[in-house]
Amino acid sequence: MEIRILTEADVEAYHELRLQSLLESPEAFLTTYEIQVVRSLAEIASGLRPDEGRFTLGAFLAGKLVGMVTFVRESKPKIIHKGNIYAMYVAPEARGQGAGKRLVSELINKASKLDGLEQINLTVISENAAAKALYASCGFEVFGIERNAMKSQDQYWDEEDMVLRLKQR
Repeated sequence: MEIRILTEADVEAYHELRLQSLLESPEAFLTTYEIQVVRSLAEIASGLRPDEGRFTLGAFLAGKLVGMVTFVRESKPKIIHKGNIYAMYVAPEARGQGAGKRLVSELINKASKLDGLEQINLTVISENAAAKALYASCGFEVFGIERNAMKSQDQYWDEEDMVLRLKQR
């Protein structure tokens, strides 16, 4: 399995996996399939362009993109010491093979090299035991729960806020 930063050249594979993630686990993401399916490849490619405080990692199995996770550092001066994990997903055929752990570990490794970064935050659906266990195994700790954090039609989902502290005060 290869883990690497995605670039604009990966846009089609990324878009396909992103749509798959939204169809399979709509409750796990803030956006929807309906919103993402109509986005242009140019717009998606621009979001994939890595920079100082933002990158998306991909996991490849036999040359196929099977997992992804995005890191975004905060940009405002008083919160620039924090970054966030978004859009974590591993396709069913790659689960149980360490792809998720490798993606999160590599994200932590790359993000921790950013000057002044002290913590990485994420939110996870409270009912997603596998994701919570993965994040805990990487050192993340729950610091809060938001009840009814997301809603679709008449269904609500609670989210747990998790943090990995890279540096102690």
